[in-house]
Amino acid sequence: MPDVTGVTARPYPFSPPDRLNLDPLYAELRRVEPLTRVRLPFGEAAWLATRYADVRMVLGDARFSRAASVGRDEPRLTPRQIEGGILSMDPPEHTRLRRLVAKAFTARRVEQLRPRTRQIADELVDAMVTAGPPADLVEHFATPLPIQVICELLGVPFADRHLFHVWSEAIVSTTSLSPEQIHDYLDNLYGYIGELVQQRRREPTDDLICAMVRARDEHQDRFTEQEVVQLAAGLLAAGHETTVTQLPNFAYVLLTHPDQLAWLRAEPARLPTAIEELMRYVPLGVASAFARYATEDVEVGGVLVRAGEPVIGSLSSANRDETVFVDPDRLDLGRATNPHIGFGHGVHHCLGAQLARMELQVGIGTLVARLPELRIAVPESELTWKSGMIVRGLARMPVTW
Repeated sequence: MPDVTGVTARPYPFSPPDRLNLDPLYAELRRVEPLTRVRLPFGEAAWLATRYADVRMVLGDARFSRAASVGRDEPRLTPRQIEGGILSMDPPEHTRLRRLVAKAFTARRVEQLRPRTRQIADELVDAMVTAGPPADLVEHFATPLPIQVICELLGVPFADRHLFHVWSEAIVSTTSLSPEQIHDYLDNLYGYIGELVQQRRREPTDDLICAMVRARDEHQDRFTEQEVVQLAAGLLAAGHETTVTQLPNFAYVLLTHPDQLAWLRAEPARLPTAIEELMRYVPLGVASAFARYATEDVEVGGVLVRAGEPVIGSLSSANRDETVFVDPDRLDLGRATNPHIGFGHGVHHCLGAQLARMELQVGIGTLVARLPELRIAVPESELTWKSGMIVRGLARMPVTW
């Protein structure tokens, strides 16, 4: 049925997630209907941009606003409305809050974390080797590695990971948790971080949460207590959930592309280039969300988007745009030109992009170097994939070596 624009909206996502395969409809839409009308499971209908240039425009043009989503029935994958906070802000409010933590995620600061990250990765592989194969790569490597790194950066006790890793699922759940569970998990996560904030006031330490607390207490007119707690909780959750998912995804892609894995083994110095190609090639999201609302009439992909209409940009589709990437559906770890937008674009470009890059480089590099005979230990049809979440990835990945 046509919506208020007079255009019939397609149900979106177009199909249930199929491992890491991108729905072929994206490629067709890029060719014939680059801005298409869609309806997500919840919220109002929206425009979906599928071409690289259009997605970059929607994410980077100030005429598209995240703050305008507040108070609207935002198109989304979950029954609950998306939480406010930094993801629902525009500059200058967004800039004010992002500056609170940006220094902790600079390339220079992240490089200082690389030796410790490499040490953690080696210790995890040592433990796997000692226990002997098979091992679940998700449980024994991909999950503890980014969790321990973000814990040490923020100042969160690693021993509490069994708590906050469970609560963090509320951030990425669509149907894997009930609305009541999501509410409870978020309450638990915010309460836990709130207690750490109070602890830092009593006993200052050298970590990011303490730095945030100092900034809040020195500039109470600039930051609220709730903003500090929500931002720290978001960093803890987002700072490990996506990398926990992408590490086994990347390992799976390499192990199912033996020619590319052989190239990487022969060219280990090209690891950073390989990680960028994996970022481009692997679609992390089940579907796109976090709509931007047009603040005035804007033409996108030859279509007039009216002021007040939401537009969603598909990063996964943009990263397969044949006008930007040669042979885009082929994994090419040596791809020389790779302006992918796997970490987003514009003011909401992933704050932890440098940290995620480093962790993925260290994680995949360690597996390739330390376990030259690494392989999946079960038939591919027996692999278990996550469901009911906004991210796609392996729930378990039995490997041997």
